[in-house]
Order: sequence, then structure tokens, then C-alpha cells
Amino acid sequence: MRYAGIVVAGGSARRLSGVDKPALSVGGKPLLARAIHALEGAERVIAVGPRRAGFDVVWTREPVPGTGPVAALAAGLAFVPEDVEAVAVLAADLPGVRRSTVDRLVAGIGDGDGAVLVDATGSRQWLLGAWRVAALAAALPEQLENAALRRTLAGLRITDVPAERGEADDIDTPEDLERHR
Repeated sequence: MRYAGIVVAGGSARRLSGVDKPALSVGGKPLLARAIHALEGAERVIAVGPRRAGFDVVWTREPVPGTGPVAALAAGLAFVPEDVEAVAVLAADLPGVRRSTVDRLVAGIGDGDGAVLVDATGSRQWLLGAWRVAALAAALPEQLENAALRRTLAGLRITDVPAERGEADDIDTPEDLERHR
């Protein structure tokens, strides 16, 4: 299945004193570069957030920056090629995401609307998924700003894809960053 990729690369990183999370280095590589590398098989990669030099992607921002992942998702969807059936959606703070993660998510869509990575506790990781473009676009609420991503996507037919070790980890706190350095 042909797919595009959207990397949600905004956010305020409040628990990390407002640092530019996607620029943080883990294993000598910025987190944003890890997400973009995981999308290597995508027809096009769209990054939603402040423009950062050195990345060969389409950059965009939500109409009101900082209004959440649903608004960012809608902004990214505007740049998905019309002939692409699916879109992989990744947060930009995932140190363990790999191309194999994205491949399993895209394959997991099957006959449904989307697939989401599920961590070891059984929690769906909403910013680690793959979706049929039409289903995702239809699920977006009229009011995008500050809409809850879980509520937006929960009504879709979703396949849960079990995470392999470390794939569902994210960097939200200084302790998370230290654990992955």
C-alpha cells in the first residue's frame, strides 16, 4: 500500500522546560531525524511544526500553532498526495521508532480504517499509527483546535499492533531522555 508520512513536530515540551524536543539527540541522532528515517518508504513526508534546517520534507504549520495534534494532523493531510491511500502518523519524540514499525502499521490497516501501536501496558499510542487517508479526513472534527486526538480517532475501525521492545517509548521528561541517551 502506498503511503505518505506526517510527523507531528510542534508542541511546547512543558515537562522538558520548553526545549525543542525534535532536536534532542538520542544515540547521536536528533529525534526528528529518527522519525523521518522511519518514514523512508513514504511517497512524501510532511513535518508539522517550526521549520528546521537539514530535512528534505514538506514543512507546514497548523493555522494556530500550538493548538494540538488534531490541528497538526489536519494541516499535514492537506499535503498528502491525492493518489496515496494511507498515511503514517508519528510524533517527533520517538527514540525507538523504525521503518519496520511503520511497515507493520501500514500492513496492519488491512480492511480497517487504521492501525495503532499498542505499548506493553495495552495503551494505544495515538501518535504512532497508520490510517486510510479518507477515513482520517472524515474523522476530523469541525473544530480542530485543541480537539482530543483519542476522541477524534476512537470511532474508526482500528487494528492494534503490539509494540516491539522500545518502539512505543517517547521523550516527555528529563528522565526519559537520560534513559535513552
